[in-house]
Amino acid sequence: MSGADALTGVALLLAAGVTLVIGAYGGRFARTTSDFLVASRAVGSRWNAAAISGEYLSAASFLGVAGLVAKYGADALWYPVGFTAGYLGLLLFVAAPLRRSGAYTVPDFTEFRLSSRPARLTAMCVVVCVCVLYLIPQFQGAGLTLNILLGVPIWVGAVAVGLIVVVNVVGGGMRSITFVQAFQYWLKLTAIGVPALALVVVFLGDRQPVGEAAPPRVDQATTVDVTTPTVVTVTETDGVRVTGVLDGETVADAAIPRPGTYTLGEGTVIHLDADAATPVVAGAPTTGSSWISTGGGLGGAHPLYQVYSIIIATFLGTMGLPHVLVRFYTNPDGRTARRTALTVIALLGLFYLFPLLLGVFARLYVPQLLITGTADAAVLLLPSAAISGFAGQFLGALVAAGAIAAFLATSSGLLVSVAGALSTDVLSGRIRDFRVAAVIGGVIPVILSLAATSLELSRTVGLVFAVAASTLCPLLVLGIWWRGLTPAGAITGLVVGGVSSGLATSLAIAGVIDDEALGGWPAVIIGYPAAVTVPLAFATMVAVSLATRRGVPRDLARTFARMHVPERVGMGVERLPE
Repeated sequence: MSGADALTGVALLLAAGVTLVIGAYGGRFARTTSDFLVASRAVGSRWNAAAISGEYLSAASFLGVAGLVAKYGADALWYPVGFTAGYLGLLLFVAAPLRRSGAYTVPDFTEFRLSSRPARLTAMCVVVCVCVLYLIPQFQGAGLTLNILLGVPIWVGAVAVGLIVVVNVVGGGMRSITFVQAFQYWLKLTAIGVPALALVVVFLGDRQPVGEAAPPRVDQATTVDVTTPTVVTVTETDGVRVTGVLDGETVADAAIPRPGTYTLGEGTVIHLDADAATPVVAGAPTTGSSWISTGGGLGGAHPLYQVYSIIIATFLGTMGLPHVLVRFYTNPDGRTARRTALTVIALLGLFYLFPLLLGVFARLYVPQLLITGTADAAVLLLPSAAISGFAGQFLGALVAAGAIAAFLATSSGLLVSVAGALSTDVLSGRIRDFRVAAVIGGVIPVILSLAATSLELSRTVGLVFAVAASTLCPLLVLGIWWRGLTPAGAITGLVVGGVSSGLATSLAIAGVIDDEALGGWPAVIIGYPAAVTVPLAFATMVAVSLATRRGVPRDLARTFARMHVPERVGMGVERLPE
């Protein structure tokens, strides 16, 4: 093992070890079901904001955003903008009324608002599905990270992160992971901020051009292994040779005949001479000038639709993420919930400055990653590629620790949501039931992550945001602000939005959108479903509710008063889990 690998291994072990220690410390204070579900509603705004930011900044934020910016340029900026701006909608429309409801989980809120057990069970199924879908890219990212950094099999990282998360959640639930996630936010900010600032210094010294009408180039001879079949665009052929499968034919050290689009088979090796132009994944910008221009989308047809769909999914999806929503139940009151959401916006805005910088530097210093589509690795490999010696190794190890913290923090919050929903709606709601549900909810996503096709992390998470935006977001927005919502309307909307967006997400994760028989609008809608499925879900809930007006709960006036009247009036009553 090299010195760099040893340093990285130590950083990973320290991040995991500190996580377990802090989790054990927090678990000492968990005594009741309320502790496990909502930390007894005793978390202040600043501490809660750090914890929310810690769990929200997932693998997609820490690794995926920089990778997408490196590959697609300006249009990829909508991901971090949407991830952050979504909290503005949460602040304005959801945070305070949700906390005043006195609910412990989203299904609990559903029954409180609609007085319907079937609606509650439907919401519970949606919560579990969204969380499981979201856990898959977290475990995939953990496996990818350890594979790239240490060369271990991909399943090792997924299983290791899954085990640590289950141990923390089983040990203390929400009370335990609150301490962990607050710590992990500051670790992630340090792990991505320090390398980014160091690379700014390197960049200013090199004065490398950005945005010129030229393709990205490697500064030294480079070999790239193609691990999955990939379609690339070659703009310049000088210094590019291929060994493996090129357009279905086996070749050995063959030159690319002419500029164009080529299909590289699995196991192919590309050799790039120093200063050779780097091929890029088909659909991505091939020159610096096109990379900094907007309107190109993220590869494929109908780029404007892609961008609008990303905006809808990321902005509205935040209001439907169970692990985010459950955090606002932990605040003492609605005012604290609003203050928490406002602080989160500031913390997220600070964090997302750095992945954007790293995305720019990745295109300059590790352009070979644009060939295979594994641009998620850019943040991991960038420090050692741009900075030589111990300094680069140390920064690389710091980034590795931050990446593991990202997987652990988000996975912990998701698992608490799964365990809370299953334990209160399927089991009897005791602490023992919560722990059993946490084990089950942790094992299943690990298995699915090993079987799923790997997309870019932000792309995969964006699909999950689309499911949340098509299901729980309409339920919460209409449930909080529209008196006409009925149980039948909510259930039908959840089913229609969940099936349509969930089917598209499953097909995309399974790789169906790569099928040559599927092209044009069907492929684009499957890859970016939110612009279709979100309006469909809202319209379904409204239409069915209007058709079933007699189903409006009788005590609706009191329910709305509890959600919208300030706590000091005395309308709120804590609702204990059954």
